[in-house]
Amino acid sequence: MLLTRVITALILIPVVLAALFLLGAPGWAAFAAIVTALGAWEWGALCGYRMPARVALGVLVGALVMALSPGQTFVFHAPWLWPTLAAASVFWFVIAPLWLRKRWTLRSTLANGALPGVLLLVAAGLALITLRAEAGPLPLLLVMAIAWVADTAAYFSGKAFGKHKLAPAISPGKTWEGVAGALVGITIYALVLGAFTTLPLWKLVFAAWALTAVSIVGDLMESLFKRQAGIKDSSQLLPGHGGVLDRVDSLLAILPIAALLWPWLIQH
Repeated sequence: MLLTRVITALILIPVVLAALFLLGAPGWAAFAAIVTALGAWEWGALCGYRMPARVALGVLVGALVMALSPGQTFVFHAPWLWPTLAAASVFWFVIAPLWLRKRWTLRSTLANGALPGVLLLVAAGLALITLRAEAGPLPLLLVMAIAWVADTAAYFSGKAFGKHKLAPAISPGKTWEGVAGALVGITIYALVLGAFTTLPLWKLVFAAWALTAVSIVGDLMESLFKRQAGIKDSSQLLPGHGGVLDRVDSLLAILPIAALLWPWLIQH
């Protein structure tokens, strides 16, 4: 299993980095559409859809991401962008914590199944395109790294100090000590970034904390969905790593909010 994970990572990481730094705007939009379409196909499984409906959901999300994103710098001013990002942000900050508390179940219905998936995946896809167009490939990579830094810090601090369970019925391995470690790690990360940019340090730290908090919510949400669906991984598309949603669960939550915060962050 470890060898499979390593081989998959050695293939996947260069592919993602090459797409991020080398593709033109239309190519990157297509890449974002493909990733979100695969995520939607997996979302359909979490909802209990059969294969034709899962494929249709994937095609719909991929088509919406392509159709709604011109792939040029003016995408940030598209009239549909802000409502989409705002709706997704409200979901992650307000509805998702309530969902976790009530432990609602994804169902094979429009309102409680397909619709949330379409909104969240399309918003994440548009955020990927928008942030790359407006901020550039490297800042987008640094935003995505927030999820990875927080997850790594949480893992090691939880393993070393974890005693108080965060959500034992959803993800038994996560602890409040892990959350504290994630916040410490991400604070250090923000301070290091601040040393190399002219952005206000307090804004960097605030944004990093907000995105870290919502990344944890995103991780817990996918854990809840998989537990309710009775599956370990969202799919087997990525050998040794599970599915696309297993790799981007935190990013689904981070990206729309990061796109909304970007204009505020760079405003001095």
